[in-house]
Amino acid sequence: MSSCQITETVTLRPMVGTDLDQVLWVEGVAYAFPWSEKHFRDCLTAGYCCWVAEWQDRLVGHAVMSTGGGECEILNLCVHPGMQGRRIGRRLLRRLLSLGRRHNADTAFLEVRPSNDVAVALYRSEGFCEVGQRRGYYPTAQGREDAMIMAKTLF
Repeated sequence: MSSCQITETVTLRPMVGTDLDQVLWVEGVAYAFPWSEKHFRDCLTAGYCCWVAEWQDRLVGHAVMSTGGGECEILNLCVHPGMQGRRIGRRLLRRLLSLGRRHNADTAFLEVRPSNDVAVALYRSEGFCEVGQRRGYYPTAQGREDAMIMAKTLF
């Protein structure tokens, strides 16, 4: 099956509490320092925009975004490593940006590891630009890694 066919059969829908076991599994497979269940539960409770991508009745990706004050911040965007390169992350990102516009956000922000070349390339291709950095933001096996702050105007 081509990646185009896979993307067409992936559905996006709002995340619910019963998704968390699968969300945590994808998060754990994709990241050395994954979010905890508490992170996700807190985001759901706060009413953040939390979405999942499903393929063949299993979750293969998820995304979380907060909105407010004319801005939105993409807090988490994750696709199972075995499903990357199939435009699932791009679809999740575009869904969040669309929701940000609906919430009257004029700017979207996110932090990304500069070492995550694939994610940085995705964000740049969708119009994000580097606007700063946060020193020592991300944990690593050797200590800490800076975060690249990126932003995109939505209107």
